[in-house]
Amino acid sequence: MSTPKSAFDYVIVGGGSAGSVLADRLSADGHSTVLVLEAGRSDYPWDLFIQMPAALTFPSGNRFYDWQYESEPEPHMNGRRIAHARGKVLGGSSSINGMIFQRGNPLDYERWGADAGMSDWDWAHCLPYFRRMENCLAADRDDVMRGRSGPLVLERGPATNPLFGAFFDAAVQAGYPLTDDVNGFRQEGFAPFDRNVHKGRRLSASRAYLRPAMSRKNLTVLTRALATGVTFDGTRATGVTYSRNGRNHKATAGEVILCGGAINSPQLLQLSGVGNADELRALGIRSVVDLPGVGANLQDHLEVYIQYACTEPVTMQPYLSKLRQPFIGLEWILARKGPAATNHFEGGGFVRSNEDVEYPNLMFHFLPIAVRYDGSVSEEVNRTGHGYQVHVGPMYSDARGTLKITSTDPRKHPALRFNYLSTDQDKREWVESIRVARDILNQPAMAPYNGGETSPGPSVSTDREILDWVAADAETALHPSCTAKMGPASDPFAVVDPATMRVHGTQGLRVVDASVMPYVTNGNIYAPVMMLAEKAADLILGRAPLAPSDAPFYRHTK
Repeated sequence: MSTPKSAFDYVIVGGGSAGSVLADRLSADGHSTVLVLEAGRSDYPWDLFIQMPAALTFPSGNRFYDWQYESEPEPHMNGRRIAHARGKVLGGSSSINGMIFQRGNPLDYERWGADAGMSDWDWAHCLPYFRRMENCLAADRDDVMRGRSGPLVLERGPATNPLFGAFFDAAVQAGYPLTDDVNGFRQEGFAPFDRNVHKGRRLSASRAYLRPAMSRKNLTVLTRALATGVTFDGTRATGVTYSRNGRNHKATAGEVILCGGAINSPQLLQLSGVGNADELRALGIRSVVDLPGVGANLQDHLEVYIQYACTEPVTMQPYLSKLRQPFIGLEWILARKGPAATNHFEGGGFVRSNEDVEYPNLMFHFLPIAVRYDGSVSEEVNRTGHGYQVHVGPMYSDARGTLKITSTDPRKHPALRFNYLSTDQDKREWVESIRVARDILNQPAMAPYNGGETSPGPSVSTDREILDWVAADAETALHPSCTAKMGPASDPFAVVDPATMRVHGTQGLRVVDASVMPYVTNGNIYAPVMMLAEKAADLILGRAPLAPSDAPFYRHTK
């Protein structure tokens, strides 16, 4: 695509989850000119690594699709650097993630709404935007909790493998409930999951929102265009500088909207002089607005895999064979069916690890296969030929980290420190999470398949051994967030005005992505980010917000 004109009503930095929504909504009038700058490549429809659901392990860690971030040495995890995959492609992380659609618990948003200035971000005000974006095929049309006419088609995981049924039965035997829908009235419990998979193909934010809008003459999308800075006239944002095809460019804008995610957006703010003034001056960056909250409040979910050998040949393990993969791929290409047409994250659940917590603080994903995100398989599972696993981790760690640029070069990754396992609450809930998972996996319902725990294994049993194993083995669940949180200007660490999405102290500059969350939600964060963008679109356009919902939701009573 040739270089576009240089002046636009809106310049959106980032063609990922939030950027795709805003590109669609802001250009829908046919008149407002919108430019989307995406640093990565296009999400080509013939790219099997993106479009095939079961190929989700291939883009992660691959420089053609992934920013390949990693943390600084984490002091409470043996100094390990934790890899963080983030999508560098149209659709952003929705083009490389696990395709699990989870809203979080309604009480997450009640927590948001209880903060000063955040009353319009409570559950009643967020639910209508979840409904607007959804087309949940498994929901009844009169279900007041779910949407049936939005652009984001959601298919419920079939969870027909006998291991799913045994796992759900085991959860009940361990004293935990089943639920009809973890995104419905009651999140707490176990059920098949909603997924961003439609007719055997990944349905990313780009496919659902951006690509249908790209035929509009007032929308321009540039890929391989790295934003290098926001330009200012005083404290008013006037445009964006970017690099493309080895040349530097500038686009002027009535509004600049950062949608790069919880890492890219605060990085670009800091590079542009918006952040902790003392730290920026030390790098030779002129301060535009002193906002110490930019890059602070970093939150994430950490997870482990608890793996078991399986005594019955019912798992998906044989499909990892390189000899089978060409035939699996061909079946998907010809019919969009077979093992390649699912993300395999078809079910799981949410529970409270103790009676003191108000709502679920543990999340489980169950898979009828034992394999890590990087495709590796343990020696024991390889020997037996069959395995299964759960992914588990606490949802509400009170650990807080930081994101700081260390250079004025926009191509140099910022320093990320998450401070995993740094608090007493974090450590306590990690021990609880492993014990709850083992309790479920060793119930009678799993006995016909239980070939013994292979990871971490029976040698890890005491609290200290569990924490040592988590420190050595845990991986990120890939939910970085909260680095430019919403809140009133009176909050010294708030970055974004919740009523407008504008960056405090600036004009013409907004942020809409996972960075503006005040607290991470208890689940995968793709759905909340999409909701945020839908709600932000109305705020940016000055439209009356959707009427708040009075739909009831489940609250645990002690």
